[in-house]
Amino acid sequence: MGPLVPEVIGNELNFVVALFVGIAFGFILEQAGFSTSKKLVGLFYGYDFTVLRVFFTAGVTAMIGVVALNHFGLIDISLVYVNPTFLWSALVGGLIMGLGFVVGGYCPGTSVCAAAIGKIDAMIFVGGSFLGVLVFAEGYPLFEGLYKAANWGSPRIFETLGMSQSLFAFLLTAIAVGAFWAVTLIENKVNGKPNPEFSSKKLYYGLTAIALVIGLAAFVMPDRKEAMLNQVKDKNYIANYPVKMITSDELAFRLIDDDKDLQLIDLRSPKEFDAMSLPKSNRFGLENIFEKDVHNILSIKHKRNIFLANDEAAAMKGAILAKELGYENVSVLKGGLDQFKTDILNFTMPSQTAGRSQADTFRFRTKAKELIPILIQQNKLTKNSGEQKKSKRVVGGC
Repeated sequence: MGPLVPEVIGNELNFVVALFVGIAFGFILEQAGFSTSKKLVGLFYGYDFTVLRVFFTAGVTAMIGVVALNHFGLIDISLVYVNPTFLWSALVGGLIMGLGFVVGGYCPGTSVCAAAIGKIDAMIFVGGSFLGVLVFAEGYPLFEGLYKAANWGSPRIFETLGMSQSLFAFLLTAIAVGAFWAVTLIENKVNGKPNPEFSSKKLYYGLTAIALVIGLAAFVMPDRKEAMLNQVKDKNYIANYPVKMITSDELAFRLIDDDKDLQLIDLRSPKEFDAMSLPKSNRFGLENIFEKDVHNILSIKHKRNIFLANDEAAAMKGAILAKELGYENVSVLKGGLDQFKTDILNFTMPSQTAGRSQADTFRFRTKAKELIPILIQQNKLTKNSGEQKKSKRVVGGC
């Protein structure tokens, strides 16, 4: 539930939802027969592949669900924790886990489910699990070298294979469907008779069609972030996109006036931001606009969000992305910070003025040239580095 908290699901409601999800999960495991060791080990002997069907279905459903939620901006995919891969400990652990599964007839999750309904063998299995955890914890100094060997980081298969997320989602769905057909044939041969649950070929064809349609749906939901970032690379698209502008003079006035509704989104590098940043500034990279941290800032009511960068075009990219994501009160500093420095910070009074209005503007700029650097220095003393704080990734899972 983590990536949906707190925007979609409140912190308090999260625990309530987790409770009901846990109850439903245990109920489904029991109804699927996962509290019976004979059904579980049937996977290894070839007479019952319920485990494979359930886990493949769960994986494909979760995969398409995450793709869909990310596409519609309901979760921040960058906050979904991906377990790091330590190759040798994964291989050794997998061997121990598989051996325990075959011998004991349970995995850690299903053993708890079976123990909850009074299965003695499952209770013994749970006790053995606790014993194994204790041995590993007490002997960790001996196992640490193996445990941390061959750290591969947190790879994602579609990136490793060099393919799009949508293509991988479809291929995995197709592999799952193929596996369902293959294990049904194996079951029929081992048991010497067709599985009564899949005796109707029309039912199997229908389920296959539904699964492939769900897999194809991943192509309808391409990576939203990548598509939008590619869109703002088009200079013509940027030039014709309507965005409100704020002049250097107006921004300087609002800063001096300490406008409480003003909020600046600085898209420059951390180094540039640390060297000189205006008051009320938050530094984020262009890609960070899709993340929860920026959402928490841009979604504050009654705030005017001013995007700025060294040049106007770079700031326009951020403002367009924000507007396309549904944020309101978005504006861009006209001419960028380069123009602001020319008009305000480095202003030089010309020898002649054309009219009273221009004379008033020049007097204001002269005053702002004195005041704004003071505000910048005060802001530098109180503000943290340009490296924005990141929300913690959500850790969890089976």
